[in-house]
Amino acid sequence: MLLEAAAAGAEQAEQSAEHTPIIVEFVNHYFGEWAYRFEMNYTYPLWTRFFAKFGTTPEAVFGSYTPENAIPWYTVMFVIACLLSVAIIWILKGQLSEEEPGPGQQTLELGVLAVRGMLEDIIGPHGLKYFPVVMTFAVLILVSNLMGLFPLFMSPTAATSVTFALGISSFLYYNYIGIKENGLLGHLKHLAGPVWWISWLIFPIELISNFIRPFSLGIRLFGNMFADEKVSSTVAGLYPSVTHWVIPVFLMPLGVFVAFIQTFVFVLLSQLYLSEVSHAPHEKHDEHIEHDHAIDAGQAEEMALAS
Repeated sequence: MLLEAAAAGAEQAEQSAEHTPIIVEFVNHYFGEWAYRFEMNYTYPLWTRFFAKFGTTPEAVFGSYTPENAIPWYTVMFVIACLLSVAIIWILKGQLSEEEPGPGQQTLELGVLAVRGMLEDIIGPHGLKYFPVVMTFAVLILVSNLMGLFPLFMSPTAATSVTFALGISSFLYYNYIGIKENGLLGHLKHLAGPVWWISWLIFPIELISNFIRPFSLGIRLFGNMFADEKVSSTVAGLYPSVTHWVIPVFLMPLGVFVAFIQTFVFVLLSQLYLSEVSHAPHEKHDEHIEHDHAIDAGQAEEMALAS
């Protein structure tokens, strides 16, 4: 499944190369040769040996390597998304004031309060300590999703390399929190469930489920953002002289809606995963309460997956 998704991402990257933003061409013009030599000397041999075990090649998965595409468009766009995220927060923050907050400050506070409220509702008051990481996910993914709506940019979240990286980051973070707070054995015990006599059956199921999560997060985000861009480009090309300029304007609100929804789903699922492994200090958990909490989290996850 992972190789198929990577291959789909490579195909999408090749298609995107036909209309590569000028800023990507600029970056590769000045740094592509250096990046190409680095890849050929260090990373390419490793990928060759790895993919040989699956009967394929790096070219089949990632596409061809040349100095002109040594730095992929999604890498350039994601770096820009990181810089834009910092700049947007700085601009919205403006001159902080309690008496007369400006529109930018009010917008930023609205987003902060929304994420803090979700953390308190899903994890509990102690979950606010995870706010910096969760809010970083929210801002970065939202900015990445919205970039495709502006000229000269493309959404980095329309590439599997970026969405898988975000999914794996979420996966590593909540497992790190689980091991930090409960210890390695306690974290593994959580995967066995509350009923000891069927733990031998629950443990492998939960283990597999946990390892699938980063890929499900990545595939969901990629699928929706790629589909949104594909629909817009296809409809815009039906009758170029008219649809190329008119249709995108009408589809833009839908694109904004998809960008916000996919950000919300990713952040919501990440918080649900955190709620499974994090508990308030000195909190005593009854087995029935843990079981009910697991059911509630599972139902909420199913609702998010439906989105």
